[in-house]
Amino acid sequence: MAEIILNGQSVKTEAADMKDLKRQTYASEGLSEDIQRHCVWIVEGFQTDENLSLKDGMTINWIQKGKMPDREEMESMLCARHTPHVYEKAKKARAAIAGLGGLGSNIAIMLARTGIGHLHLIDFDIVEPSNLNRQQYMVEHLGMYKTEALKDELQRMNPYIEVQIDTVRITEENCRDLFKDDDIICEAFDKPDQKAMLVRELLTQCPETTVVSGNGMAGYGDTNEIRTQQMMRRLYVCGDQSTDVGNGIGLVAPRVAACAAHEANKVLQLIMQTES
Repeated sequence: MAEIILNGQSVKTEAADMKDLKRQTYASEGLSEDIQRHCVWIVEGFQTDENLSLKDGMTINWIQKGKMPDREEMESMLCARHTPHVYEKAKKARAAIAGLGGLGSNIAIMLARTGIGHLHLIDFDIVEPSNLNRQQYMVEHLGMYKTEALKDELQRMNPYIEVQIDTVRITEENCRDLFKDDDIICEAFDKPDQKAMLVRELLTQCPETTVVSGNGMAGYGDTNEIRTQQMMRRLYVCGDQSTDVGNGIGLVAPRVAACAAHEANKVLQLIMQTES
């Protein structure tokens, strides 16, 4: 008899292998052969059709295609996929994203897929057609506030993430109140003067925060030039720190997404470095 974790529950089973486990599960659930054909089995975070032998402590999940798992099932799958140590820290963590354009919307998607438990999204703008070349919005989002559209997208991916939104322009006056509960903040503005203002105010007004900023990602240049550098004790800057919009150089999806990935990865690194 093996003791396994099945869809988030500790289960003792007499099944010797995956074939036996599937047969027992389908029988106990009363699933028709048609539904069985649309079931996906995930062992230790990876989908497989192999008839693996069951061992104590194995994490196994099964889902029906097209059907949303409940919270416990979803978290069990993510935990196995990311490994327990990583996922448990990520689930407890929170991060803020200031600006939900090409950088911010991509950062939010990546952090949500990583399992960050609480995301704080701040922007005042609406989705317009020119955003669709690099930002994580769809045609049906046109005219919506970016905060509401992105929250909708994130909860379609994982409805169990807590998403807090503030549809407001960030200023020197409201900076402290907006970010008072956030330990890690991604700066994702477009305009240099606004970037400088936010970083300055966060570092001076919010002494417990760490800022991850983006600078230099325009055009079609080599993505290997985009890097992450620690500029101050509480400030990291991602990008090539030189390429700017202008003179026929615009913002396009690949390089913007590469810079966003650097920011999201630094957030995850910072979370993993915190004490449990």
